[in-house]
Amino acid sequence: MTMLYLVRHGETDWNRARRIQGSTDIPLNDLGREQAATSGRLLARRQWDGIYASPLSRAFETASIIAGEIGLPAPVPIPELVERNYGTAEGMTGADIDRLFPHGTEVPGRETREQVAARVIPALHRLASEHPGENLVVVAHGGVIRTVLNTVAPDGPVEAIRNGSIHSFRHGDDGLELVAFDDPIELESLDCADDELEEQNAIEGREAQGRESAGVVG
Repeated sequence: MTMLYLVRHGETDWNRARRIQGSTDIPLNDLGREQAATSGRLLARRQWDGIYASPLSRAFETASIIAGEIGLPAPVPIPELVERNYGTAEGMTGADIDRLFPHGTEVPGRETREQVAARVIPALHRLASEHPGENLVVVAHGGVIRTVLNTVAPDGPVEAIRNGSIHSFRHGDDGLELVAFDDPIELESLDCADDELEEQNAIEGREAQGRESAGVVG
């Protein structure tokens, strides 16, 4: 059995402005670096065998900061863990999206959740299979973590995935299983959270609300 702890990267200026980032490579801001360090100090309560990350700079720098806190070498990039591509919506705010793409309107160029799952889930299975019995930190993105949750725990939590939050999964003979959304080792990171950031991704939030109202987890 392998344990995977999925961490969302720290805050960026686009998170602060509530702009859709997707595959656009936006770096951490100072608060984001503080959040990464806080997550690292929390993770340092446990022993780790490796750390991996999306190659986008906000995730990779978060992972590098965490690696320093938990005493591991530089993170290993996994290209399949890049954030969901939101097509022409990238860089837009929620108000922009509501105006240009009302509910039911397809966003040109946006990856579907199924497409994201098709690259992310096999990458996590492969990582776990290559490291049996190990405890691994994996730094990724809100859309990626939401996709994993929807795939392995379709009746699971619909709460926002906050910057710096940690979510634990077990990988065994039956595949991936959610252990804890906002794993208890993560609670202290509330000290550096910003209430204004609860709904940072307008498209993810809108999809989640729609799916929740329809009785389906988003």
